[in-house]
Amino acid sequence: MDNQRNLIIAVLLSLVLLLGFDFAMGRFYPEPANPVTPVADTPVQRAAVEAGMPEPTTGEMRVQDVQTALASANRVRIDAPEVAGSINPVGARIDDIQLKTHRQTVDRDSGPVRLFAPAGTPTQQFAQFGWVGAGVAVPGAETVWQTSGDPLAPGRPVTLTWNNGQGQVFTIRFDIDEFYMLTVRQTVGNAGAGTVALRPYAFINRTSRTASASTWNVHSGPIGLFGGSVDFAWDYDDVDEAGTANPAGATGWIGFTDIYWLSALIPQDGARVTGTYRALGDADYRADLIYDPVTLATGQQASRTTRLFAGAKESEVLDRYEDGGVTNFGLAIDWGWFRWFMKPIFWLLRTLFDATGNFGVAIILLTVIIRGLMFPIAQKGFASMAQMRAVQPKMKALQERYKDDRAQLQQEIGKLYRAEGVNPLAGCLPMFLQIPVFFALYKVLLIAIEMRHKPFVLWIRDLSAPDPATILNGFGLLPFDPPSFLAIGVLAVLLGISMWLQFKLNPAAMDPTQQQIFMIMPWVLMFVMAPFAAGLLIYWITSNILTVAQQRYLYARHPQLKEAMEREREEKARAAEAKKAI
Repeated sequence: MDNQRNLIIAVLLSLVLLLGFDFAMGRFYPEPANPVTPVADTPVQRAAVEAGMPEPTTGEMRVQDVQTALASANRVRIDAPEVAGSINPVGARIDDIQLKTHRQTVDRDSGPVRLFAPAGTPTQQFAQFGWVGAGVAVPGAETVWQTSGDPLAPGRPVTLTWNNGQGQVFTIRFDIDEFYMLTVRQTVGNAGAGTVALRPYAFINRTSRTASASTWNVHSGPIGLFGGSVDFAWDYDDVDEAGTANPAGATGWIGFTDIYWLSALIPQDGARVTGTYRALGDADYRADLIYDPVTLATGQQASRTTRLFAGAKESEVLDRYEDGGVTNFGLAIDWGWFRWFMKPIFWLLRTLFDATGNFGVAIILLTVIIRGLMFPIAQKGFASMAQMRAVQPKMKALQERYKDDRAQLQQEIGKLYRAEGVNPLAGCLPMFLQIPVFFALYKVLLIAIEMRHKPFVLWIRDLSAPDPATILNGFGLLPFDPPSFLAIGVLAVLLGISMWLQFKLNPAAMDPTQQQIFMIMPWVLMFVMAPFAAGLLIYWITSNILTVAQQRYLYARHPQLKEAMEREREEKARAAEAKKAI
């Protein structure tokens, strides 16, 4: 009776946790309020403020829509294979970038993803390049540059020029490659009468309003390479609290990341540079890159070259830049601690996709390959289970003999296992080996843009998103998205059925309370797994189906195991019935 009461309590507590999680997270961990405005309290920060960089914007200023902001004249077009947009000659800002090959939604008529948008728009994000100088006129946020070249495309650079009228001429040359990298060369020539000292800078400004959520296993927010390692420690709240964040170590690159998108500044190799994050107020932030001063005598000029990545975090593309000298750029994807295992899984999945053209089919084939590799281990596990059943009479004898001495009983059981060559953990090994594979696929579906918006068949149009055909919305016929804990879709139902069949075809000997637990478990997991990515459910369903087929085969190879388990189950049932009759 106590066991049944504990079971009921456990089930009820599980349901409370399941149903109340979303409510509790929304209630006790709401979105952060408007942040703090920073104070310039170091020479680098003061130089940044003096550079003419835009100061905090307010919500009242954020009233201009993107199309209106982009209607200004004389913009320089960007037309590269992966990127479209424009450069604003006012302020030398790259504030218009769309990603040609990535759509906003799965709808066929959905427009491209917009990564950069002008200041003052709801989706504000842009990059600006300039100089800081004392006693010399430098270009600022309102400077109108003269342009040469249009459009910016691979092999077709664009140059912006500004003459301050005091003998100094500033130029910015933009190049773009076939992916998402712009190379920006800032040059200043001094034809004036005296010596001038200048500090080139670059920054990325963005709002956190459009940022993807940062969770315990996927980072979104400030990111950079400092002291030779990628730093995921800072989030927007941390920058708000610090006002200005100064990561420790030399800056290799700095910027902001979402789950799928990245904007980052990469300084010139060998140049002395400082990287910081600033909170500008009203959910606006900046990643600054400020070079050490350069001193120019009359007739001299100096240049600094900064690269700007603004695009999708495609693994092969990031790895290509890393191979080209951008240290650890591939780790801008938050693979986590287990990347040594996840990246091979992702490589195999991508290879199967290249062969089949369908990531859903690739997931199924991946599951078959993994289960095939684990089949010898499963055979040993079933053989071990057969051995365990064979020694059950001896186990019962030991339990009766040493029922009052548990320490001695454990010693005798250990001796029995060694004498009979039984490994009690062998049956659990296949399950434990699947855990890292399951987590790796879960993380890949979560962070790999290669999985984003990839269809399977029929109604599964995005393997990285939950099953849209749920019971409460008429399997996708009604325009209604139920709460995540009630979003029981077709795949979740198939998962519950396949798991129930798996337990049903494995007639383990157990008492009635344990039987009830294992009969409830598939349907509890159906609710738990329903909000997960469709691709993950396809993996688990396929794995369950293969497990059922594997069980039938191995039972055929070990008939004594099934017979012994059935016999013991019947004995348990008779004992339970006899107990009830008393």
